[in-house]
Amino acid sequence: MLAALLGAGVVAGIVNTLAGGGSLVSLAALLFAGLPADAANATNRVAVLLQSGTAAQRFRAKGVLDPEHAWVYVPATCLGAIVGARLSVDIDEALFRQVIGVAMLLILALMWLKPKQWLEGRQGGRELPAWLRHLVFLAIGGYGGFLQAGVGVFLLSGLVLANGMDLVRGNAVKAVLVLCFTLPSLAIFLWEGLVVWAPGLVLATGSILGAVVGARITVSWGPDFVRWVLTVAVLASATSLLGLH
Repeated sequence: MLAALLGAGVVAGIVNTLAGGGSLVSLAALLFAGLPADAANATNRVAVLLQSGTAAQRFRAKGVLDPEHAWVYVPATCLGAIVGARLSVDIDEALFRQVIGVAMLLILALMWLKPKQWLEGRQGGRELPAWLRHLVFLAIGGYGGFLQAGVGVFLLSGLVLANGMDLVRGNAVKAVLVLCFTLPSLAIFLWEGLVVWAPGLVLATGSILGAVVGARITVSWGPDFVRWVLTVAVLASATSLLGLH
């Protein structure tokens, strides 16, 4: 079981750092280890926190992290995460998961209908108003606090479509945002007594290793490879959320 959790952490760390959706793997591993769904959702945040912190540090060392974009949306995503985590303790998530699954498929269509923006970032053109961009990241933070699985897909989409970043630099900023908004959501789950530390720390160890590998692949192999990984992650996440697996 320890080996399974460690391996799941490595896979989740790589996938989350490259794109998003790795929490589907880590959540499945925690459920297989015998944790109830609410405890698995909470315990997974330990791995996500350490994984995203590692990824952010590696992206910074490789010179692809834009500090300005990394911090501007932290307040909105953190506020959203607090609300989302609080709601996840009390609300049935079945309908919410289905809505998110459909939204992911729409993002996938946009990614392939307009590939140039995802690969190269925005080249000129008009940006969304600042208030609307913050509202977008408030909503994404809310989803991250509520469920976490697949939140990287929405963060990358917001950073590409609303801010004109390419997938490599978007991944670097995504790591910082996930790190920051996981802190308050994890605090809420700790307060509720839902975090199970032993499996959480084993999973986190694997996730840290995966984040190091994922950051290296992202920078070395470039945005086109990330787009293919993101496509697979979106399809897997949407299929799971819609109950099609």
